[in-house]
Amino acid sequence: MLKFNSASVRIVNSERAMAECLEIAFPDGLPQDARLFIINSALGHKLDRLGAALQKFVPGAAVLGCSASGVVGREGVGESMSDVALMAISGPEEEYGLAGVREIHGHNAYEKGLELARGLKAKTPEPKAIYLLCPGIDIANDLVLTALTETFGEEVTIFGGTSSDNMRGLVNYQYHGGSLGEHDAWAVSLADPGLRAVTRATHGFTAYGQPLTATRVDGNRILEFDGRPAWSEYTRRLSLPETSLCGDTIPVGALAEKLPEDLAVEYGNPHILRVITKYDPDGAVYYPITARQGLEVWLTNRDEDLIFSEQRRSLEWICARMNGRKPVAVFQTDCLARGRFLFNKVVKDEIMAMMHSFLNSDAGETPPWLGMYGFGEYAKLGGRNTYHNYSTALLALYRE
Repeated sequence: MLKFNSASVRIVNSERAMAECLEIAFPDGLPQDARLFIINSALGHKLDRLGAALQKFVPGAAVLGCSASGVVGREGVGESMSDVALMAISGPEEEYGLAGVREIHGHNAYEKGLELARGLKAKTPEPKAIYLLCPGIDIANDLVLTALTETFGEEVTIFGGTSSDNMRGLVNYQYHGGSLGEHDAWAVSLADPGLRAVTRATHGFTAYGQPLTATRVDGNRILEFDGRPAWSEYTRRLSLPETSLCGDTIPVGALAEKLPEDLAVEYGNPHILRVITKYDPDGAVYYPITARQGLEVWLTNRDEDLIFSEQRRSLEWICARMNGRKPVAVFQTDCLARGRFLFNKVVKDEIMAMMHSFLNSDAGETPPWLGMYGFGEYAKLGGRNTYHNYSTALLALYRE
C-alpha cells in the first residue's frame, strides 16, 4: 500500500530546505520504504542542488522535480523565489514506476510519449493513475496524452501539468535521472490496487469579441491568424505592441477554444483555454496542442465570481465521486497566471481555504498536498485525459 507525505518551506539554502521538508513530512522519522520524492520549486532554487541534497539525506532515492512560478502545499501558497514543495511516496516498489525522456518538442511529442509509456509499462503494466510532467514551452501536449492513453487505456487517469518559469516564457526546468533538463518529461505510475483517482479542472474566464481564425498551421505552430503573421495579429487584438514578450501577453491573453455542448455543460464553461508561451521571429506562435486549419479562438476576460463559483462546483463534483471518502493525497496544478499575476494573497488564501474545507479529513486535517503554478494542467474532461490552461486542476487519490 502506497503512503504519501508532503511539506513546503521558504528557505534560501537548498540543503536546509530539503532537510526542513523531510522533518515536516516525517515528524516521526523517515521510513525505510520512502524511496520516491517529487519536488516543485521556484526558480530561486536549482533543482539539481535540491536533488543532490535529497540524495545526501536519503541515499539511493529516486528524485523527480520541476520548476514553477510558485508552489502549493498543506501549508498554503508560496510564490517567493525560495519556495519549494515536496511529496514523498512510500511503499512496495512494485506499486509505482517512473520513467523519463530527453528533448521532447512539438514535432516528436507522440514518439517521446510512447517512449515514456513503454518505460512505465515495463514496471507497472496496470497503473491506476499517472503523474505526468512535461516542459511548458514548445510541446504538443495532446500527442503525449494520446501516446499514454493508447498504451494504458482511457480508464487510467493522467494528472499533473507542465513546468514553468516566472511568467517570462523563456526557459523552464525538469529534473530526473540525476540531471537537469530544459525540454525533458517524466512520469510516475501509481499501481496500488486499492487506490482510486478523480480529477477535475476549472477556470473562470469568459470569451468576448470576434474570434481569431488560424489560416495557416504546421503541427502545433500557428503561422497565421486571419491571413497575417500569428504573433502580429494576436498582439494587435490585445492592443499590445508586436515587440511584446510572452510575459506581457500571458496574464491578459488567454485564448478560448469552443467546446462541444456536452463537454461545456460538464466543464461549466463553453470554452477551454489555451496559452501562448513561445513565438518565432517570423511571427509563428506555438499552440500547446496540435493546431488545425480553421481553428477559431477568442480573447477572454477573467470573472472572479465565476472563478469562485466554478471552483466550488468542481470541489462538490470531486467529493460526490469519492462518495463520502476522504483523499489520502491531493495533487494540484494551477496556471501561473492564476497566481500572483492574477490574484492578491488574500484571494488566493480564500480559494485554498475553500479547497481545504472540502478535502480535509473529518478532524480538519489537510491531506498530503503537492501543487504548483505551471504553464498547463492535465485533468479528465468528458471521461478523457485532457490538457487545460488557465485552470485549477485537482487530483484526489482515495481508497474505497
